[in-house]
Amino acid sequence: MHDNFKIGLQYCAPKQTLTQLAGKLASMKAGKLTTAVIRWFIRQYGIDMNEARNSDPAAYATFNDFFVRELKDGARPINDDAATISHPADACVSQLGPITGGELIQAKGHTYEAVELLGGDQALADEFVDGHFATLYLSPKDYHRVHMPCDGTLRHMVYVPGELFSVNPLTAKNVPNLFARNERVVCIFDTEFGPMAQVLVGATIVGSIETVWAGTITPPRSPQIHRWNYPAEGEQAITLKKGDEMGRFKLGSTVINLFPKNAIEFIDGLEAGVPTKMGSAYATRVSGEQPEA
Repeated sequence: MHDNFKIGLQYCAPKQTLTQLAGKLASMKAGKLTTAVIRWFIRQYGIDMNEARNSDPAAYATFNDFFVRELKDGARPINDDAATISHPADACVSQLGPITGGELIQAKGHTYEAVELLGGDQALADEFVDGHFATLYLSPKDYHRVHMPCDGTLRHMVYVPGELFSVNPLTAKNVPNLFARNERVVCIFDTEFGPMAQVLVGATIVGSIETVWAGTITPPRSPQIHRWNYPAEGEQAITLKKGDEMGRFKLGSTVINLFPKNAIEFIDGLEAGVPTKMGSAYATRVSGEQPEA
């Protein structure tokens, strides 16, 4: 009954208003009050500030500055095996597996279509037919910058408007089509093993989704889909290396990766519920050797 109540609130709560309010509060410079909130958050979620480039809570002018804090050099070593794809974020695996019949698993008993996730572009969804996907959930305690799993050149970006349901495990199990109905930013990269989608999914209280090449994508929130195309070569091309930062959440949410057919194999032991660390082994190209977990 308690869980049913929580799910019911997801449908009736003013999620847009709450998220706008949270975004404003998180960006306020409130001096000692801001520091007190940050200290409480650190205690509440057991955050290891020794990993942060600046470990002093009082050094952050706003809660958002703290939430997207940088890590010390070397805190997240990037797997340098050329055949290995690295985790894009500190997170927990929600689901992963094959894209079967154009569908991804959301949770037991729930699937959704890749074409819906990608903003209704069937030609784009066709690039991932019979491929693989992974959904990574970033909890409040996690480092909230998102990095590149491999070298890639940005081809396409799509802003898809939508709801702002929570994306925690309880909601994923109970709200149909969750990731294809929430607001999201879809980034398509061309890589050595084919196209790769990195989708940043918004949620309740997520005040902002940003990318390193375009800055803040949302807010403001648009009622329409927006699409951007990028050149493959030349001075305007956007090419990022494995481990480079590509985006960030204020406050956290979910990253979904899509990979094409016969391109990758997830490492042994990677399954729902397994925690991930940015830069560690995620998958290997099918032509490469299986890396150690």
